Amino acid sequence: MAIKGSNDNVWHAFHGPNMGYIEEQYELFLDDPDAVDESLRQMFEEHGAPDWMQSGGVEPSTGGQVSAQDMKKLTSAMKLVDAVRRHGHLEADIFPVGKQDDRSTPLVDPKTYDLTESDLKQMDASVLVSDAPSHVKNAWDLIQHLKTRYSGKASYEFNHIPDDDEREWLYNKVETGAIDVSLSDDEKKEVLKRLAEVEGFEQFLGKTFVGQKRFSIEGLDMMVPMLEHMVKNGNEDSVEHVMMGMAHRGRLNVLAHILGKPYELIFSEFAHSPDKELVPSEGSSGINYGWTGDVKYHFGGNREIGDEETTKITLAHNPSHLEFVNPVVEGYTRAVQDNREVSGYAEPDFNKAFTIQIHGDAAFIGEGVVAETLNMSQLDGYETGGSIHIIANNLVGFTTNHKDGRSTKYASDLAKGFEMPIIHVNADDPVACLSAVELAYQYRKKFQKDVIIDLVGYRRYGHNEMDEPRGTQPLLYQAIDDHKTAYELFADYLAESNVISEDDGKSFKDDVMSKLRETYNNMKENEDVEHTIPDIPEEVVNGLDQIETAVDTDVLKKLNEDMLKRPDDFNGFKKLEKILQRREKAFNEGEKIDWALGEALAYASILKDGTPIRMTGQDSERGTFAHRHAVLHDTEKQRKYSPFHGLEGVDTSFSIYNSPLSENGVLGFEYGYSVECDDTLVLWEAQFGDFANAAQVIFDQFIASGRAKWGQIASLVMLLPHGYEGQGPEHSSARLERFLQLSAENNWTVANVTSAAQFFHLLRRQAAIVGTEAARPLVVMTPKSLLRNQRVAVDHTELSEGKFKHILEQNGTGEDADAVKRLVIGSGKVMVDLEEAMEKRDNTDEIHFARLEQIYPFPEKELKELLKNYKNIEEIVWIQEEPKNMGSWDFVKERIQDIKKVKQKLHYVGRPYRSSPAVGDPNISKAEQSRIINEALKLD
Repeated sequence: MAIKGSNDNVWHAFHGPNMGYIEEQYELFLDDPDAVDESLRQMFEEHGAPDWMQSGGVEPSTGGQVSAQDMKKLTSAMKLVDAVRRHGHLEADIFPVGKQDDRSTPLVDPKTYDLTESDLKQMDASVLVSDAPSHVKNAWDLIQHLKTRYSGKASYEFNHIPDDDEREWLYNKVETGAIDVSLSDDEKKEVLKRLAEVEGFEQFLGKTFVGQKRFSIEGLDMMVPMLEHMVKNGNEDSVEHVMMGMAHRGRLNVLAHILGKPYELIFSEFAHSPDKELVPSEGSSGINYGWTGDVKYHFGGNREIGDEETTKITLAHNPSHLEFVNPVVEGYTRAVQDNREVSGYAEPDFNKAFTIQIHGDAAFIGEGVVAETLNMSQLDGYETGGSIHIIANNLVGFTTNHKDGRSTKYASDLAKGFEMPIIHVNADDPVACLSAVELAYQYRKKFQKDVIIDLVGYRRYGHNEMDEPRGTQPLLYQAIDDHKTAYELFADYLAESNVISEDDGKSFKDDVMSKLRETYNNMKENEDVEHTIPDIPEEVVNGLDQIETAVDTDVLKKLNEDMLKRPDDFNGFKKLEKILQRREKAFNEGEKIDWALGEALAYASILKDGTPIRMTGQDSERGTFAHRHAVLHDTEKQRKYSPFHGLEGVDTSFSIYNSPLSENGVLGFEYGYSVECDDTLVLWEAQFGDFANAAQVIFDQFIASGRAKWGQIASLVMLLPHGYEGQGPEHSSARLERFLQLSAENNWTVANVTSAAQFFHLLRRQAAIVGTEAARPLVVMTPKSLLRNQRVAVDHTELSEGKFKHILEQNGTGEDADAVKRLVIGSGKVMVDLEEAMEKRDNTDEIHFARLEQIYPFPEKELKELLKNYKNIEEIVWIQEEPKNMGSWDFVKERIQDIKKVKQKLHYVGRPYRSSPAVGDPNISKAEQSRIINEALKLD
């Protein structure tokens, strides 16, 4: 236990009988700290022994009853101080309208602690706090001061933070007013003018585009000046990038006033309004659109601010799935922060960028992706040096009251479990709001941790402007109807303070409305415009067949040798090292390169080419099926080593992390990382492909459609273990059918490869398109049992020659092209099972196998060429392990039907229609698999 030096300001308050009591308690404390009252123990821990005990210069008096009574009052006062800090928010004036509960509590009443005003006035404040403000003379003054700090228009919750330094820093900043934003009269006018622009913009939209959705910010208007304040701070601190994520509430206003999106462009996007011919003003924000586009309140944008030091602001595109943008934006931020031009792990610089997340109050507590994102905030692979969260608290979620939407007192309570400080602030008080963001910004800057601002306001209209809220919240909206706007309240305050005149308060708003009307009137109507979907970029339409992916044998050998080296003092796990060292012989004649080594050589060669790699997943370092071993653990020391960090001549990072037990949040993060960095191959691996189900929103709304909607380019790789080995419904199918259903417009590649060479070339092909207009995500059904199956192993020449093949023809079948009558086409593990079964059969001339290695884009040209080579085919069989309503069948059947000759029959072989992906009994699964193979091999 650390005992600090004495403090005269504390101990001089004790005299007479109290000194003897303190001596007695200190002796007890030395023997057993838990034997004394908690508040007294804290004093001893902080200040050490009383000064008279250290100097021996004073003889204490004794007298137990009097000293005990005095000490009881002192410790009660300490408890009261702690209670105000801990519970002061319960009395805070943080609700502009619609107070959700009685804003009073006995927990901060001196009477609760048997204290009177007289008792407190007789007590020196310095006994209770070390840095009392100058106007605080006694304990009574102190309590009143603390109540103004913790129970005003802003309030705080810090006591759930376990770190003493953090907590004391927060107490100090709040109680001394160090973070209070002091505005000059001119600055107050600027805030008022900004509020006029925020309110005026919404009111103009409402009057001009009557009844149209805009998800108005009104009731939370101060959010815009708060964002400006944080961005300005970041620019002054040479922050290069501010990343923002938010739902649609207030997005148009943020686009206009934070991202600089021209009013004309916003006006022209409103449906049913006259189409306007518009050339955005020079230097306006960059707005990206895909070819099918999105609604106006889902788009994001970019803008640069600053003169000498520029800061780029990015607002992420976001669908109506609200909080799912949270991990995506965190991925943006980490991508900007990481220095990938180093060997080893990428090195993040948390000062280069920071994140602002704007949440809805109902969504923050209700959506699980929020908790997943908060959980990542302090993890090595995902931390971004702290994010600033603003809960845009409008008191109601669509039509649902808070008592039906959460089990906690505040929407922000979720953050307590992650030890994040919480600031509640009344959205009608501009100075309190700006002070709140100043505290949040400074905390993030110092401690590099997340912080929450609960911006408590209201929603002036319904969920959208066509919604009538008075049917479900009549009393709340009666109060809102009678409540002045933030602009009006601040204008009244400034007029009363003689900062502006009453006429100024009106003219500021009139000027804004006049400017907006002039802007709109000056837009030219274009009645000849044709509403058509733009063409898909040519680079997207084109295939990837021309990319060369072979690597010289000598280069591969050297990479393999480097991956087998270890630091001199590294103590590897002997059993594992024995397995890994066998790879040394992989290039010898007669030896094979298995799946694990093929994958490793792909990554190593990609790094050698200068492309950094980032890979995450729940067990990706080792690999769920213990095949990868990309990170090795020292058996004698607490340290790790990656063989990919020992590649000679490689100056690019290889970052691999075991992720938290999350698919949704982690996949969103990796997608964001891939979008923001155009130099890195980013991979995410599901523990089992089935678990990708939990991230379906990220697949649907971001990865599959992000480019078509928003022009957002990503090259993310998703590795999804897939295959029927009798492990039951949740460990068999990666739901291939869902990815194929989402496949269109060359939005991604879906592959199910069956050899180490194919995987090698596929990964290298994907790395080659990173950062190009041809980039697109890659979905790979990866093997489980096949990982160690020698049938997928290849000779090293298959890596140094050739490239990825969309269709693989089976060796040993189809040698007599004229004799072939049945063509069996399938994808993945079932084709390897089929190969094994075929070897046990005689008379196979009439049957030929073809593996569809890339399912989407569908290799129509290659299949046509294949059928052309086998002119006597009478029957085409599609084989799959999945049930008939799953897998690839529904996707491929029409495509094959369009290619085949009329007289050729097309049949399905596989499991029947089922509601569950697989049976639970391994014996039944084995029998089913046997039936499928036998049926495919059956000859008429």
